[in-house]
Amino acid sequence: MNELNIVKTYYTHFNNRNWQGMLDIVSDDIIHYPNEGDPRHGKELFTQFLQKMDTAYSEKLTGMIFYTADDPSKIAVQFTVNGIYKIAEDGLPPAHGQSYVLPAAAFLEVSDGKIRSVTTYYNLHEWIEKVS
Repeated sequence: MNELNIVKTYYTHFNNRNWQGMLDIVSDDIIHYPNEGDPRHGKELFTQFLQKMDTAYSEKLTGMIFYTADDPSKIAVQFTVNGIYKIAEDGLPPAHGQSYVLPAAAFLEVSDGKIRSVTTYYNLHEWIEKVS
């Protein structure tokens, strides 16, 4: 499977809430660069992140547009996050099932058939306004 199809499969798993499918196609030494906070190094921390996300949010990504570079290992994707805020996280507004729609993007690197890094960007201030 080529790099673009690996990334597309990763996001199909995301939309299907198939966390194990996502974990199966990321490398053991994945680096996750979140929009806010410190990078997560390794599959164990990435797994914990997915579990936290599954508990606090229900999200579906739509309008996905994939961009490739001259270097096929670099893939970018633009999408809209359609979510429900289920359980509050420390430092964020209280959760009571608020829905939100938010533009976002991610940059991924694929190597040896696995996703090695994921960097995600969205406007946290806008998200806080939508759920407050």
